[in-house]
Order: sequence, then structure tokens, then C-alpha cells
Amino acid sequence: MSSGDTFPRQYARTRRLTLGDPRDLRLDPSGDTAYFLRSRSGSDPMTCLWAVDVASGTERLLVDPATLGEGDSMSEAELARRERLRESAEGITAYDCDQQMARAVFTVAGRLVIAELADGRCTAVDIDGAVFDPRLSPDGRRCAMVRNGRLLVIDVSHEATNSDDPPVVLLDLGEDVPTVTWGMAEFIAAEEMGRYRGHWWSPESTRLAVCRVDDAPISEWDLTDPATPWKPARRVRYPAAGTPNAAVSLYLVAVDGTSVTPVRWDRTAAEYLARVSWDDHGPLIAVQSRDQRRVDVLRVAEDGSTETIHTDTDDRWVELVPGCPVGIGPDTIVACVDRDGARRLEIAGDCVTPSDLQVRSVISATANGVLFTANPIDDATVLHLWSWTPDAGAVSIAQPDGIVAAVGDVERQIVRVSTLSSPDQAWQLEGGQQIVSHAESPLVDPRVHLVRGAAPAGHPLDVAIMVPKDHDGGPLPVLLDPYGGPHALRVVRSQRAFASSQWFADQGFAVIVCDGRGTPGRGSAWERSVAGDLASPALDDQVAALQIASAAAAESGLASLDLSRVGIRGWSFGGYLAALAVLRRPDVFHAAVAGAPVTEWRWYDTHYTERYLGDPATASDDFDRSSLLPLAGDLTRPLLLIHGLADDNVVAAHTLQLSSALLAGGRAHEVLPLVGVSHMTPQEVVAENLLTHQLEFLRRSLSIADLTH
Repeated sequence: MSSGDTFPRQYARTRRLTLGDPRDLRLDPSGDTAYFLRSRSGSDPMTCLWAVDVASGTERLLVDPATLGEGDSMSEAELARRERLRESAEGITAYDCDQQMARAVFTVAGRLVIAELADGRCTAVDIDGAVFDPRLSPDGRRCAMVRNGRLLVIDVSHEATNSDDPPVVLLDLGEDVPTVTWGMAEFIAAEEMGRYRGHWWSPESTRLAVCRVDDAPISEWDLTDPATPWKPARRVRYPAAGTPNAAVSLYLVAVDGTSVTPVRWDRTAAEYLARVSWDDHGPLIAVQSRDQRRVDVLRVAEDGSTETIHTDTDDRWVELVPGCPVGIGPDTIVACVDRDGARRLEIAGDCVTPSDLQVRSVISATANGVLFTANPIDDATVLHLWSWTPDAGAVSIAQPDGIVAAVGDVERQIVRVSTLSSPDQAWQLEGGQQIVSHAESPLVDPRVHLVRGAAPAGHPLDVAIMVPKDHDGGPLPVLLDPYGGPHALRVVRSQRAFASSQWFADQGFAVIVCDGRGTPGRGSAWERSVAGDLASPALDDQVAALQIASAAAAESGLASLDLSRVGIRGWSFGGYLAALAVLRRPDVFHAAVAGAPVTEWRWYDTHYTERYLGDPATASDDFDRSSLLPLAGDLTRPLLLIHGLADDNVVAAHTLQLSSALLAGGRAHEVLPLVGVSHMTPQEVVAENLLTHQLEFLRRSLSIADLTH
């Protein structure tokens, strides 16, 4: 920790307190050794590969990327992967292993490296050009990767890597067409479907399933940097709602190149390739219709033909749940389905979890059992660890008053628990030992008061309240700090989740966080309540949260909330919600900071937007209802718009178009453009000063003196 640190500086320097924390844990098949990534300190961005003995807890540094020399610069594909994953670390940020976990493969600055996990001995493989997403064959003798949009397979057997000769290229698959890539996930799959890869090995290591992506149907957009007009615009293909997606197909490819077999399914009925895996019974794929109301799981035959072994439909949408479907037999899968109002684990067509449990992810699944996470359907502030086995059924493994993370299977796990009462616990090994975290403790002490109250419509809301350290219970201006949209939760029983909110509280605010309708964890009807309207339910629940917090704080003596000075801040969907708040409800909200907001949903991507609002050609009213642009003339409160000019997810045009509409309506506002900054704002100086700039704006706009505690 640096002397004289402030929290904003620490938050930026530690990449939001993530550096030095163990990540990407894996257990070897014997359960004796675990592997993980971690940097040496909470301010060191260089991530190394480590091993730990499960019984003793003894750690070994296997690979320090600083010792590997300089490689090529990262490829555009790798930079895009990091943006989709919101990856801000350096060094080894991802790795892959063979089936026995004897070897690992990764890239450092675009350079391919093979590591022997027994002793950490590394071999840098000399391949012309930066490579991306290397994957070892199960037998560890071959490595597939992407280079310049082509799938490359090389021999990395011990004989080959010990030779001074150039690597033997077994397969070089691609086309000299600028819009076509082989072996990569398309933008929509990585940004919205949770599928970050585009090639998968067969168990016998002789074939691969490979995605071919043609972006030609997608509209071209130019992302320009006004700060460097002498540089050419960056041309991207962006699939906005209602416009064509990439043409995605799948092939079964022999490593020796003797066969390239197309996988056949009805792409007119199922446009999205959502999931791909390859088990002992062959390739398994999940395909989803464009309207997302149907998902079919297909078993793929040797000749590329497919057989449907599972189908799920929904009147609104079928949710893609992390970790599934998983094949555990030729025609038997583990899936997650919405039934009886809850997301439930389904095995061989039968729901095996109760309807008062909301399944959130599948960690592992075999014929022996399933390891998964879930929460009580009436409490999304916690996340528990469960198992299901044929003999015992669904059994709780860890049910703390907090958030559980785990790796492993039903027989052995490495578990971590986060709570509100203490910082994150260490990862607990089976032998009682721990994996040490070097992450810094935040320079704030989150003191989160969770309350539950009913919105006017009758549904319960969980609300987090924070006040300044040692506050005397007197009046405080208010700051709402939500995300508030689908697929993300802010009100969780984890102290670290509230670090930045507590910092704002310590500057003299009562800070309120609420997850309203449409957010995860509270059942099918709760998530689907935003269908056709992304604005009203989300905003109404923030207004209700303010009233709930005001009453609870007064009753407990925590603080008196000054409802004449209420601000709201947010990023991405939270930014949309913040701008919406001052535009629609200036009677409640008196200032807003909107970071990277979607201002017109017709300009956001297909898979996310159409799930909630449908096709803009046939659901124009729903898009109009959810848009900020028609509201621009109604602005009467201070509004700060912040946007990275290099954002390729929510492009800067969203903020610029809203600013133009506000100016046309004679509505004063402020715009902070961030030169060279993407959606995740990775730059330290930007991340640090963004917090202080927002604070200054809120103080000025709400007439608040500097009351720093």
C-alpha cells in the first residue's frame, strides 16, 4: 500500500481491489494439487501461475511471465477478449491444461508458452505473429490456437518442444476473406452469451469442433477518436437491435486436415450457437432462436447431422445459464430450466431442485453428480453451494450468510465465502489449508445496513444503506448507487462489493443501493417483469427503495435522509437508469451522473436488446417507451454524462446523441468525454479521477459543502 493513498487512488492502482487475489483455480484429477493465477501483491498487475499442495498448503511459483522475455504485442482478438471479459490484469491472464494437468499453455504479449506443471519449466514456441486463445489437446501433445483469424494446430509433444526446429504445423485452417475468422467467438457470443471461445478438442485429441464466423452481414460503424483526427477511424461491425448478426457455423475438423465436416442444424429456426462441448458421446451444441424463446440441445453425429435431445421454450425468453447444458450420457443432459416460477436443475427431463431455490450456475456435472450454486428464491443477497447426486438428491454444502464461490466437483471442492461482517475469506482447501490472497484491504470500512421493505406494488425490495463513519444520526443528502438491470446484482452480502459506495458515504452522503425487478436471483416472474419496458419497473423500484431507506434509517436512528437533495450515479445500465431518473422523476432526483449509458436501445446489440424489447420493426412502442431521447426536453436537473470514446460495447454515440437532443431542447448539462477509454475504463488515472470528478459534480449540484470524514 502506498503512503498517502486515498481510496480513489487505491481503487485505481489495485484495479478495483482485484490484483493479488487468487483466480482461475483448478484441481488436478487426483485432488492433490490446485493451480491458480495471482500477482505478487495487491498493486502488482503481473499475474503469475502458481501451484499449491492441497494437503499442506505449500505454494510454488510455477511461472513468472517477467522471466519469459518480450513477445509480440497482443493481437486485436486478444484485446477484444480482454474487453469482453473486463480483464484489466497483465501477464498470464488465462491458461489451459491437458486432461491430466501435466502441462499448461498460455500467451504472454501474444507469444505462445508451454509450461510443464511438475516443475514450471517453460518453452516459448516461436510462431510468426501474435496468437490468441491457445488450447491443449486432452493428451497434451497438440495445441490449437488462433492467429490472424485462422485456426492453427501445432505439435507440442515433448519431442517437438525439445527440438530447435520450428514447430510442426498440423493444421492451418482459414480463408483469405477479411470478414471471416475460424476458431473464434463472435462479438455477440462473447459479450452477451457467455461463450468466449470458438474451438473445442475431441476427447481422443484427433479432431476439433471449430466455429466459422462471417461478419459480412453486420453493419459497419466507424469509431473515431476526435483527440487524434490524424488517425484513421476504427471500423467495426456492430450488430444493433433488429439488424443482421454474424453468420456462424460449426465444423468437425480432423487435426491432419483430411476432413472438414459441416455441422447441420436449421439456422433459420435457431440463429444463435449458444454452447458447444465435446464429451465421450460426441459433440453437444445448444442453439437458440433469434427471439430467444427456444433453445434446442443437439447431439452431433460423425457426419455432422444432429439429433435434438432436449428442448426448452418460454413465452418471454430462455435464459442461458453459466455451466450448462452438460452431457452426461448419449441423450441425457444436465440443464437449467424455468419451471413453477423458479430456475431449476433438470436432469434427464426431471426437475431435481425445489421451486423455492433459484439455481444460478452449474460448476461441474457428471453421471456421479452435479455441483451448483443457488439462492433461496426470496433472498438474492446470498449465494450458496449445493450438490445433487442420484442417491442423495439436492444437498446443501455451504449455506453461509454470504456469497460462496467454488471450484471442483461433488467429491471435492475449494470454497471461498464472502460476508458483510468481514473481508473476503481465503480459498479453503480440503485439508484445512488456505490459498493466500495478496489483495489489499480497501481504505474504507464498509458498514452496510440491509433492510427489506415493500414497494407500492407490493413486491419486497432488499435495500442497502451506508452512512459516513461515526455519523451522529443527523440529516444527510442522499446518493443512490445502483446498477439496476438484468444479469447483475449489487445488493449482496459481501463487504468488498460496497467499497466504492462506502467511500461516497464517507464524503457526507447516505448511500442507497437496491436491486429492483429484472435483476437476477428472484425467480422467473421477477426477471421477466422488464419485458417490453426496461425503464419503468427499474426506475419505480429505485424510487421505492429511497422511501424504504428513508423510513428505515429514521426508525433505527441511523440518519435522517434529506429528500430535497437526492443524487444518483451509475455506469452502463446504471448510467441509463441514472439519466432516466432525472429525466422522468425530477420531483425525486435532483442530480445524476450517467456513465456510458444506453440512451437509445435501437443502437444496442441484438442478443441483449431483443431479449427484453423484441424486434424494433414490430415492437417500436416498447423501444420508444425505453428510450431516453424523447425525454431530453424534460430535463430540469443537473446531469453529467460520461463516456469513453473507445467504447465498442455502448458506443459514445449514445451520449453524444442525447447531448445533442438536450442542447436542441435548451437543456443545460455536462459531458465528460474520456479519450481512448473503453467500456471498462481500465486506465489508472481515469479510474481514480472519475470518482473524485463525480463527487465534485454531486457536491456542486446538490449544494453540499466539503464534509469529508
